[in-house]
Amino acid sequence: MSDEWSALAEEIAGHAQDYVDGLTRVAGGEGGDAIWSLLLVEVAQVSLAGAKLGANRDVILAGNYEPPMSEDPDIDGVRTALAERLEAVDDYAEVFDPYKDTGVTPYRLSDDLTAVAADLIHGLRHYHAGRPHEALWWWQYSYFNTWGNHAGAAMRALQALAAHSRLDVAEETTAV
Repeated sequence: MSDEWSALAEEIAGHAQDYVDGLTRVAGGEGGDAIWSLLLVEVAQVSLAGAKLGANRDVILAGNYEPPMSEDPDIDGVRTALAERLEAVDDYAEVFDPYKDTGVTPYRLSDDLTAVAADLIHGLRHYHAGRPHEALWWWQYSYFNTWGNHAGAAMRALQALAAHSRLDVAEETTAV
């Protein structure tokens, strides 16, 4: 594996682990009233990593074959905890593919956020098993196939929540 790929794998692994750790902390109750802002930062940071994967040439595995692994860990507890914390704003509407499918689709922030985590965890398992090239391949493939869309949709929803919390304020009255 080239030094270029090794450096990228290390960088993406760091972003992936930071996202998974941050999401787990928020699901565990951290963040208080700043939950939307914290999640927005987490999603934006991992989306930058995804953009770097998207901007690089294709990662190709030898034999075009992903080594088998045991089943990925179950993160449904994180999804459930996020759904409870985000209850009032968990459901939102999104256009899945603005070029092919322009219909509005119902989404859930908790599902989007954990779908991203699940794909990142799968790649982290390759990375920690000493297979950084496989990790890069998985992260790039799943970025284009699933988690990039989920992260983008979640970022738009979280940005809208942050904007509404700042801009939708009652008009102040001034004493004359």
